[in-house]
Amino acid sequence: MTVTVRFAPSPTGQIHIGNARTALFNWLFALKNRGRFILRFDDTDVERSRQEYADQTLYDLHWLNIFPDAVEYQSRRGASHAEAVERLKKSGALYPCYETPEELDLKRKIRLSRKLPPIYGREGLAYSAKDRAAFEAEGRRAHWRFRLPNFRRDPFDPVRTLVSWTDVVRGSETVDIGSLSDPILVREDGTYLYTLPSVVDDIELGVTHVIRGDDHVTNTGVQIALFQALGATVPAFGHHNLLTTATGEGLSKRTGALSIRSLRESGLEPMAIASLAVLTGTSENVVPEGDMMKLAERFDPEATSRSAAKFDPEDLTGLNRALVQAMPFERVRDRLVAFGVMGEKAEAFWMAIRGNLDRLQDVTSWWKIVTVRPEPGVTFSDADVAFLREAFDLLPDEPWDAGTFKAWTSAVRETTGRKGKTLFMPLRLALTGRDQGPELADLLPLLGREGTLARRP
Repeated sequence: MTVTVRFAPSPTGQIHIGNARTALFNWLFALKNRGRFILRFDDTDVERSRQEYADQTLYDLHWLNIFPDAVEYQSRRGASHAEAVERLKKSGALYPCYETPEELDLKRKIRLSRKLPPIYGREGLAYSAKDRAAFEAEGRRAHWRFRLPNFRRDPFDPVRTLVSWTDVVRGSETVDIGSLSDPILVREDGTYLYTLPSVVDDIELGVTHVIRGDDHVTNTGVQIALFQALGATVPAFGHHNLLTTATGEGLSKRTGALSIRSLRESGLEPMAIASLAVLTGTSENVVPEGDMMKLAERFDPEATSRSAAKFDPEDLTGLNRALVQAMPFERVRDRLVAFGVMGEKAEAFWMAIRGNLDRLQDVTSWWKIVTVRPEPGVTFSDADVAFLREAFDLLPDEPWDAGTFKAWTSAVRETTGRKGKTLFMPLRLALTGRDQGPELADLLPLLGREGTLARRP
């Protein structure tokens, strides 16, 4: 059996870090098991689904180093959904109901007043052909409910019915479908609610493992019953904890909070985002991994906590810094060109400044400092100006190498008597315009004697 997983977003907005967590759990599970990863757009919400969101989602996944083996659209699988509906109707597992929302609300209130659970009483099962014809004559159209297998002989006498499974993430799980209403699968207008097309597509696409957020745990009991009603093999299920904002708020595609697009545009590395999205809320140490295979080796769904995990974008800065500062020149050579960093100095420049970067785009300002001039705004005291002029007069002749800075500052110390911060800080400010940064010993050969003299105050 080939392990097959799916990520099934609705293309109604930009995917956020919480959606990416689900995609990553599935992708890493597939990588660990040499399986298949299907991207399936659950796009049956005609009013809100947009192709532009589907395209953006695919782009975001590719950027995160997630590469689907297949891309499917639920809206194109209507024939399969209709065939499943007919099978369920013929078996009696799907039955028509005609209550209006107002009537259903009244029924719930009556049950609550009698201290009964506010579930649907299966009145639709009792309608005769004459009753249904009368409803149709009134202009009503049926919605169709799935009759849960939570009774022994009499469907009007539901009993405690436990549906159990071994959850890929949470371990042993049980849902009592005897306490649930028969779910509506088909609306009055003939469109489907989430459950039916999801199950039908999972069957036809050969999905073996359904890994998703833990807000679907109760749904799983119903879906297992639907798989069985359709005579299909029930896949394994896994439910990971959800991500919230740093303040504990839920994430939403409609608000754009923590969207992958916004995180990408802020200059963050995809593996910094992937590492935090996967490892936060688990027992694993949250440290960045440089590629997906290494992250897959660390990925253990059973290490995931049951409680919601807070995703703080501030945590990304440290992870991103660690990734960028460890990158060899060969890995960033082509990317540096986009920031204007190229030529014979590029590699030495990268090795000199990478330890001072939070994001790769930070190279821009340092490249300007090295190749053009320091940033303006630094002022020196008269004493420091005199010191710097004397120091620059002591610059050694070229050629320069990694030892030039030490030789120069030794001569400056001997001549001026300055040492420590009073010696090095004015030099750093004159050469770079900043009070901190790369080792000046590494920068000096990049500046060259002429470039260094041009910074003499």
